[in-house]
Amino acid sequence: MDLRFDYISLINAVTLQAQAGAAGVPQHPGDGRGWQVICVTFLASFLAQFVKVISKLLSTGKIDLRMISRTGGMPSSHSCCTMAMAISVGLIDGYNSVSFAIALCLAAIVMYDAAGVRRTVGLQAQVLNKMIEEIFSEHPHISGERIKEFLGHTPKEVLVGAAFGILIAYSFNYCATSRL
Repeated sequence: MDLRFDYISLINAVTLQAQAGAAGVPQHPGDGRGWQVICVTFLASFLAQFVKVISKLLSTGKIDLRMISRTGGMPSSHSCCTMAMAISVGLIDGYNSVSFAIALCLAAIVMYDAAGVRRTVGLQAQVLNKMIEEIFSEHPHISGERIKEFLGHTPKEVLVGAAFGILIAYSFNYCATSRL
C-alpha cells in the first residue's frame, strides 16, 4: 500500500471541480435549490403572521394588520420559519448532511429562545409596568410609557409553529419538485 500523496491527482481533481462550478454544473445534488430554502423561510414567516391576523379577526370581528409585525402569539413565526428552513434543507441535501444539522441546531436555539428567554422578559415587563403604574399613579405626567409585554411564546405556541413550518416545507417541496 502506497501512502505517498499524489499532488498531480489532487490538482487535477481541484481543477475539474473549479471548471464544473464555473460552468454552472451543480457540485452536489442540492445545488441550485437555495432559492427554495429562502422562499420557504420567508413564506413560513409570512403565513404564521397571517394566521395571527385571521385569528384576531375571528376573535374580535376586526382586521388588525398590525398583528403582522407583532411578536408573540399563536403560532410562533420564529419557530415556523426556522423549522421550515431546516426541513427544506433536509429535503434538499438530506437529513444526514452538515447543512441540515446546522439548520436544525439554529431552529432549536430560536425555539428555545422564543419559549424561554423572550417569554421571561415579557413576564418581567408585566411586573415592571405594574410597578410603574403603582409608583407613578399620583404623578401621571412623570412617566406614562409602558414596556412591551408580549414578547415570547408558550411552549404550545412554539410547537404549533414548528409543526406548521414542517407542513409548509413539505408542501412547498412537493410543489417545487412535482410536475403539476
